[in-house]
Order: sequence, then structure tokens, then C-alpha cells
Amino acid sequence: GRRTQLLKGLPATSTVEENAAAGVSVYTFNVTVSPLSSEGVAILPTIVNSNPLTEAFDIESKGDLEYRVVTTGNPVLDYETMPKSFDLQIFVEDTTGRSDLNILTVQVTDKNERPVFRGNMAIQTVTIYVLEGTPPECIYQVDAADPENAELKYSLLPAPVPFLVLESGAIFTTKEFDYEKDPHCYFLNITVTDPDGLNSTKTVNINIININDERPYFTTKQRIYRIPEEQSPGTVVANITAKDPDDEDSPSRLFYSIQSSDRYFSINPSTGVLQVTGKINRDALPLRLHPNISLIVRVEDSPSSSHASEMEITIIVDDINDNPPECNPSTFRIEANENTIAGTFLLDLRNYCKDIDVDPSNNQFNFTGLSGFGSNNFALESSVSGRLVMTESIDLENPANLGAEVYSLTVRVQDIACPNYSSKYPFYTSFDIFLCYIIHIYIRIKPVNEFFPVFSNSSYEFNVPEITKVGSSIGRVNARDKDWSPSVITYSIVAGGGTKDYTNIFWISPTKGDVKILARLDYETTQKHILTVQASDQEKTATASVTVNVLEVNDEEPVCSPNFYSFQIPVSLAVGTNINGFRIECQDRDSDPRSFRYIINEGNVNNHFTFSPSAGSNTSRLILASRFDYDSGLDTNWIYRLHVYITDDNLLSARDKTTDLIKTGTVTLSIRVIPNPTTVITTTPGFTVVTKMENLYSESAWYVPFVITLGSLLLLGLLGYLGFLLATWVRTCCPPAGKAGDSLLLLLTQLIHRIHFTFCLSSQTMTKLNTVFDGEARDPVTGKIYEFNTCSGARRWKKSNEPLQPAPAMQVTSSATDDSGQGTDRAGEPSKKEPSEKRKELTAETKPAAKP
Repeated sequence: GRRTQLLKGLPATSTVEENAAAGVSVYTFNVTVSPLSSEGVAILPTIVNSNPLTEAFDIESKGDLEYRVVTTGNPVLDYETMPKSFDLQIFVEDTTGRSDLNILTVQVTDKNERPVFRGNMAIQTVTIYVLEGTPPECIYQVDAADPENAELKYSLLPAPVPFLVLESGAIFTTKEFDYEKDPHCYFLNITVTDPDGLNSTKTVNINIININDERPYFTTKQRIYRIPEEQSPGTVVANITAKDPDDEDSPSRLFYSIQSSDRYFSINPSTGVLQVTGKINRDALPLRLHPNISLIVRVEDSPSSSHASEMEITIIVDDINDNPPECNPSTFRIEANENTIAGTFLLDLRNYCKDIDVDPSNNQFNFTGLSGFGSNNFALESSVSGRLVMTESIDLENPANLGAEVYSLTVRVQDIACPNYSSKYPFYTSFDIFLCYIIHIYIRIKPVNEFFPVFSNSSYEFNVPEITKVGSSIGRVNARDKDWSPSVITYSIVAGGGTKDYTNIFWISPTKGDVKILARLDYETTQKHILTVQASDQEKTATASVTVNVLEVNDEEPVCSPNFYSFQIPVSLAVGTNINGFRIECQDRDSDPRSFRYIINEGNVNNHFTFSPSAGSNTSRLILASRFDYDSGLDTNWIYRLHVYITDDNLLSARDKTTDLIKTGTVTLSIRVIPNPTTVITTTPGFTVVTKMENLYSESAWYVPFVITLGSLLLLGLLGYLGFLLATWVRTCCPPAGKAGDSLLLLLTQLIHRIHFTFCLSSQTMTKLNTVFDGEARDPVTGKIYEFNTCSGARRWKKSNEPLQPAPAMQVTSSATDDSGQGTDRAGEPSKKEPSEKRKELTAETKPAAKP
């Protein structure tokens, strides 16, 4: 039962050094197999497990059943970070099926290793940048470690450099670097060594960074420049240069600017080229007084740096003859009287002209070339003075000068200096003409008022009908003036043309001389008007007489008295009677009394009325021409309103009536025909007004049946409760029950009758109105006699036995009137007539001719 041992030399303990490379032999053992096993080992020795688990070991065959345990290098054994011992379980099996499992204990032994750099220095070359001017300080901390945690030492090569390294690994600078003087780059070898002398070395690259710590300086020495005025934009004035000590090894990147406010120049910020940017006018302020322009040019090594230098340069602007003489104003308008004598001074041009060039040699000019229409009448005293004078007098009325009121002259104001600058300023070589200025002079010869206005007629006469419309023109006056140009003549009325009612009846157009009327002319008041008309040329005046004859026209209408009259006549008035002795009298201011005609134009129905005489007199009477016939129905009107026309054309022939003016007056007459009176007294009829009320149900009023039903229920409940109280009282107060029951029934019956009686009384209203009939007449159709009220016009058929009512009366009765006019007393019986018929009987005013 003893297990067979196939692994010879195991279990065992072995050691291996840390950091051993792959393939290092750790332990060697043999495998023994049974003699019966002809095939040898079926399963080679294998590490089936390890404690702790690792893949750092493997088994290799050495031949003849000899094997060894070797390192794999993955992972590399590290004494400081990994376990110190590993238990490897090795398994083997031969071909007969026998197997063996044993443990090999591998102990890792420590080994002194080189120090190692950590951080950036472990993977790359470290570059350190140090700004120039930085005081000595720590610029880097070297990070290194020893696997055995031994104390390390740092050293630096080469030795003669301005750096040192401390025992802690901190690298310090030992001086303040100047980029312009010191080397720009240093290479340091940093070595770290352990106590056994093992070391490691890394290189550190130190670059000195240049900073802007130097002030740039100008290399241009010239400070004063001279240019002519009017240079075109872009003209180069100067090329300013400068250098920066910080950029000695490379082209300087400097920035140029002009510090002083200037509108004439600009400088290129990169190149320093100073150019003209605006128009430089030496003749305008402020350069006219101070031709020197001072500029402060600044150079700096960066736009925001404080390292800068400034330089003042002066630019002198020279004057050139670039301005022609100018005159302000350039156009002159002057006046001279037509009788101005020769040699009269008119205008001094030099007072208005100047040359603004600053240099006296460039601002001299003279006056030449007087020309234009009428220039032979004027002259310049000299080309230098510029004084314009008149050479001869001008008369506008002279036919040779007729119409020539304005003379147009031109004068050349010419610059004396020549602007040919071909020797000094090449860009002016083609500009070799004299600069000049043209001015215009307009001389107006002012007319002199030498002549008086003259009317075409010494007097005027106009015939005007008196009916001429207000505002109409009745004639024209005309006046002329021999002065040139013809003066504007204004007309006015200076005398006449008024009456006691109107101050001014006439008006004259101030410019045209048309005479117009402002008020209506009246021949009957004034037949002639004499006016004095004045013509004026603003200085001199002339007058003429104007006679206005007013022509008579039939413009007055007849005026009659009375023009309205109202009277009453009986129906039985005899034909030919002067009605009420009425007489009309008429007057006309412009017509003969015999020219009146009387015409009844309206209202004379059946021609019952006429005037006598009807024409040829200023008085006439109203006559009844025919009798009234109301019985046969021929006449129906009882009131006549006559419109009477009185014309003044009786003396005109038929042909003249169509052409002449005819006026008409009017008179209105109101005539009332009174029927024959009667003494029969009639009974005043009465009538009843019945008010009928009707309720209509609307389907949309759903609440109406609801309210009625609810009210009925409440009323029945109240009546039942009252009945119950009454029955209780009777039972307690009255003797036998049978009689009490009869009494209760009697009380209820009386209560119902009272309610019904009250309801019936409230449902009817009866009113009786009486009418007084104070007149009577016969119906022309039926021949019956009817009564009427003279105020309201109400009427009824007259009863045969009833006299005419002497006075109004009021009765309170209940009666109805039938169609025959008979009244029958019927108490409580409502009238059978409709409301419309009742309203007809109550009409306030009815014409007498209307049928009853």
C-alpha cells in the first residue's frame, strides 16, 4: 500500500535570485519509472499548481528522464515587490498508470539593483525652460529610487555650469541669466548612486528663454523733413527705422505709431514708412500760421509692451501757387439810374477778391477781359485797381436802348504767378497755365419815373340797368405811362360812388381798371352816379371822371294792403255781394296803377269768388260770383283759402309780356262758410268705452303653467284651512250639528258669491262722455237733418222731437247709440260698436262735407 515515488529528489527546497532572466535553472530532478514500463513517462513532469499562483516557472527536459525547473521571465521575479517563496506542485505519470506528486519550494533571494529614475526622467529627456532675469531658484526636482530602499546620492556633470543639485535631487540655478550675454542652452548629466556604487544617469536639457527686457532704439538720424503742400495720399515722407536689442540674432518685430494727433500723416506699423494720408493745405488754418508739423513717433517691441522709445520729427510744408484768385460773391448785381452821368463809379472788385496762397509771390492777381452785352458802356480804370465805371449815360426811352434794362458783363481775375514747378516739383510739369477766376456782373439800369399816367379818355360814361347783379362789371377805364419799362398802373376810386345807405357802391380792379358794382342799384333812389377814378404809377397820378347812368327796370313788385285777411260768410249770401265789404289797395314804385291785374290763383273752388275790377286799378273788391250748393253735393268745402296774385303787366302788349320783366304781389284770404242756424235743441248722446284684456300663452314661457298650478294649490290649501277653522268654530259655538252644518254651507256660499262679485266688478270699466251739439245742417245726399259740434266737428242724426242743445251738459248714464242716432237706456249692457267706430266718433276735427 505504499505509494510509488517517481520523482527522485523531490520534495526539495531551492533558491533563485531576483531579476533572473528567462531560462535560468532553479532545480534539477530525475524521474524513475517501473521496469514494466516500456514506453517511459506518459505525462511529463508538470507544474500543476503553485502557491502563491504564478507563471514565473516552468519545467524543461534535460534528457534521460532528467528535468529542471527554469524561470520564464514573465513576470520577472522581484524580491521587493513579490512573494519571497513559491511552492510548486510537480506531477508526473508513467505508462503503467503510476503517478507521483511532490512539492518544490523555490525561495527568491535579494540582489543589489541599480537605482532607477521615476517620473518624466524615467521615460524621456527632460527639458527645462528658464526665463532670463530670473533670480537663483529651484528649477526641477529629480525623482529616483533604489529597489533596496538604500539612500541615494546625486551628482551633476559637467561641473563648471551655473547649476547645482542637492542631496534631495533638487536642481538649482546659481545665477541670474541674461539671454543677450549667456549661452541659450545647457545639457546636464544627472547621476544617482546607491551605497554599493551602482548608479544611473539621465540628461536634463535647460533652455534659457529670452524675455522682452530691452528698450528698442531708433537708427534713423534725420529729424526734419520738407514737403510741398497738396501731396497726393500715399506719398512717402520718411522711412523710420529702429532696432531691438532683444532681437539681435533675428529681424526685429517692432511696432511703429504716431503718438501726437495728426490728420495729415500715418506710419506703417510694421515697416515704419511715414506717408501722407490727408490733404495738406498750406493756405488754410492752422498751417497758414504754423507751417511746421511736429510728430512724435513711437517704436515698441510689442503692441502691449512698456519697452518703447519715442522720437520727435518736424515736417515743414512749403506753399505752392495752387489757388486761383476768388471773389466772394462771384456774381454781382448792381443798379444804376438811366440818367447816370458818364464816369460814375459803380463797383470796386478788389474789395471782394483775394488769393489765399500764403507766399506773397503766389497771391498776386489783376483784372482783365471786360466783355459781355453792353460792355461798351462800362470800363475798368486799371487792371490792378478793379474799379468799374460807366463810360456813357443810358436812356431807356431811346429806341436804340429800348428794352435793354440789364447788362451782363464778365471780368477775368487772373493770377500773376505762374504755377510751373517743373524744376522743383516734377509732378507739376504739365500744369503751366495761369490760374484765373471768372466773375459775372449784372448791371440793371433802373428806370426813372419821368412821365405821368394818361387815361385813354378824359371821361367815361356807363349805362347800367338797375337790376344788374352785384359783382358784375359795368365798364373799364384804361391809362398808359410813357416811361420804360411801362410802369404798373394801379386804379382806385377817390371820389363819388356812395349814397346815404352805402359808402361804396362801386369797386375798380386795381390792376385791370374794371368797374364793378358792390350793391344793388336803385333807379327810384338815385339815377346817376359820378365817380372820380385815379391812375397811379406809384409816384405820379392822373384822374378821370366816370358817369354811371342807372337805367330804370320794372324790378319792384306790387305791395297790397291787407296782404292777409280772414272772415266768415253765411251760406245763403247773395251773388254779387261785396264780401264783408272787403277792399284791397295796391302800390308799385315803378309801375302805373292802371297796370295791375288781380288773379285768384289757388283755392277758388267752383269759382265762387272774383275781384271787381279785375284789372286797370290799384283798388279792387272781393265779390261772390256764384251761390253755394251743398244740398246737391256740388260744394263740399266749407273753408276757402284764396291765393291772390297781383301783377303789373296790364298795360303791356302780349308780345311785351314775353320779353319784359313782370313782378307779382301776393295776398292770402281765408273764408269760412257758415251753415244756416237752427233753434232745435238736441239730446247729447253718450258712448261707453270697454277695455278688453287678453292674455296670450307662449310655448317658451314654461314657467306660466307651473306658477298657475302652484298658486292654485296654495289657494285651495288656504281655503281648506279656512274651512277647517270655520267648521271648528261652528261646532264649538252653534247648537245642533245639523243646523251647524247648514250654517257652514251658507257661510261658504256667501263667501264665494262675494269673491265672484268683486272679481266681476274689477273686470269692467265703463266710462260715459257727453258731446255738445250746437249746430245743425241738412245732408245733401239723404236730405236728413244732422247735428254737429262747431269746435270738434262731431255730428249725429237729429231726433225729430229733440231741440238743439242750448248749453253743454254732462250725464253719467249707460247708453248705446245705434245707427239711427236713437239712444236706448241699457244698464250694464256693453256697446256693440267696435273700438274703431268709437274712435271715429271722437275725431277732433271733421270737415263739414264729410258724411255722418
